[in-house]
Amino acid sequence: MSAQVMLEDMARKYAILAVKADKEGKAEEAVNYYKKAIEILTQIITLYPDHVARHAYEQMINEYKRRIEVLTELVPTVDNGKSDTTDDLVVKDKPKVSFNDVVGLDEVKEALKEAIVYPTKRPELFPLGWPRGILLFGPPGCGKTMIAAAVANEIDSKFIQVDAASIMSKWLGEAEKNVAKIFNTARELSKKENKPSIIFIDEIDALLGVFGNEVGGEVRVRNQFLKEMDGLLDKSENYKVYVIGATNKPWRLDEPFLRRFQKRVYIPLPDLQQRKSLVNYYLSKIPSHKVNVDEVANALEGYTASDIRDVVQTAYMKIVKEVFEKGLQTPRELTTEDLLEVLKYRKPSVNQDIIKAYESWYEKFKAL
Repeated sequence: MSAQVMLEDMARKYAILAVKADKEGKAEEAVNYYKKAIEILTQIITLYPDHVARHAYEQMINEYKRRIEVLTELVPTVDNGKSDTTDDLVVKDKPKVSFNDVVGLDEVKEALKEAIVYPTKRPELFPLGWPRGILLFGPPGCGKTMIAAAVANEIDSKFIQVDAASIMSKWLGEAEKNVAKIFNTARELSKKENKPSIIFIDEIDALLGVFGNEVGGEVRVRNQFLKEMDGLLDKSENYKVYVIGATNKPWRLDEPFLRRFQKRVYIPLPDLQQRKSLVNYYLSKIPSHKVNVDEVANALEGYTASDIRDVVQTAYMKIVKEVFEKGLQTPRELTTEDLLEVLKYRKPSVNQDIIKAYESWYEKFKAL
């Protein structure tokens, strides 16, 4: 086993242990494992700066760091659990992704330009106002978070990223206050710096879903969110604040809340042209390849964007392994056969029944 593969196996092991401890409520233990995973992933990036999965590992590191910040507030020896969390939610550096980095999804980009980019740049052209709530939905791994960050970059906005599940589970009785703080922070930043603010809420169904055994705290959170969303529309001339919600389960959302998301945008599985673009994009990061892109893209029907990245990464990892095991100086070319071989044992992460459910829901509630 190569040193790189060993490091990746160790990082995976620590990440699994961290998530397990996190789910079991063992905050301190989870933090320790997250830190170990970060340390090893950082080591991989340092040792292999041209690694095809570098971007994915950087995202994982950032996600683990954000989770550590949340968990450390739950550990009594670190924090008393009552500090203001909104400072941690603001991404102070502008997201390093633009529409040019989002492969395909042209219809989605156009919808977001109409809803956010154009009104922000020329508000005088919109006397009737413009949407403040945008819902992105579709299968996991198709680029919802990435395109939200790209919008923030296009308009040079403040980007407040929120995990809905964390809001709901943070502190009993504090969740609705957290919702108010998030919106207040967005308005203050917009007014203070004369810039738009985007609140991006991932897994928004955890916040606004329909639950059979709802308790009082959940009702208060939902009512607070409704109040804040209505407030954005009432005070639209004073604040440029947008809410982008993302979900893999749109059918769980309560219908009254859907009206607050005037744009509802389906992020589908990549079509043939997008699959070709994605394959070319990931191949461009590999030193040498000889691939029939049309053949591979056809074979990738039903795969998500992240699936396609993983397929190319897995195929290239096999070549890197050969370098170590055979004592080669340079990796050989990646071929069509290498990629098709991976597809024999790596299937799509989303099944067709789920895709039909997305399409059915979209037909009922579409608002592009």
